[in-house]
Amino acid sequence: MKPKVKAPSFEAISKTLSIIEKYSLSTVCYSSKCPNISECFKRGTATFMIMGNICTRNCKFCNVTSAKPLPLDENEPLKIAKAVKELNLNYVVTTSVDRDDLSDYGSTHFYNVIEKIAALNPNTKIESLTPDFRGDINALNLMISSKSYKLAHNIETTKRLHKKLKPKSSYTLSLKVLEYYSKFKITKSSIIVGFGETFEEIEETMRDLKNAGLSQLTIGQYLRPSPKHYPVKKYYSKEEFELLENMAYSIGFKAVVAGELVRSSYFADKL
Repeated sequence: MKPKVKAPSFEAISKTLSIIEKYSLSTVCYSSKCPNISECFKRGTATFMIMGNICTRNCKFCNVTSAKPLPLDENEPLKIAKAVKELNLNYVVTTSVDRDDLSDYGSTHFYNVIEKIAALNPNTKIESLTPDFRGDINALNLMISSKSYKLAHNIETTKRLHKKLKPKSSYTLSLKVLEYYSKFKITKSSIIVGFGETFEEIEETMRDLKNAGLSQLTIGQYLRPSPKHYPVKKYYSKEEFELLENMAYSIGFKAVVAGELVRSSYFADKL
């Protein structure tokens, strides 16, 4: 059964929304139609999406627009840092669209955002949910050298379905990026279910992630953003999510959150 959520309450999100609009920032909350927007905004948290809201890739399940991106906003690092300060965040997640149009895949800009947040908010922990940067070693080293408390990159789906759902990405490359990150930082990834994968394939993906050195994992239900996106093949029950969570712990993950409305950044500070 398709999960239901309450419509976002303007009263609940008004403060966070006003600050986001004040600095003309993008959030995953809106761009990806996250079902937890009301709850997270009410808590005064948000996942900032940097480098614009236009992606160079075309994942079949994602609501972010795929087209030619706009030039980078050089003032974005300072604007986000100021927003974090005004929101009084103890924990912030920063992510981005893929910017394959840039020579460094946007890694320098990503680094600058992290460093500016840290400079203005020295007591705030920063989780960086990065693209794969095409596996560019200089880009990965920038993320490792940054003041990120945790590095994350989402595998999203199983090996069999990966190319169908993420035609411009690579399952193997994502694992290599995560393996490299895990040598230096706490590392996390996310699996979306409901694309037609089997439990055996999910377990295989979990083991691949664990073998790459990951310690944290989130698992959530795919919700189709619009009729033009990939169809939902299965809605998982609460009991099935409990089975998946227990499976992840049995494989060796130290922190796992699984549920129909769980997203990679959902309650990231509590994981």
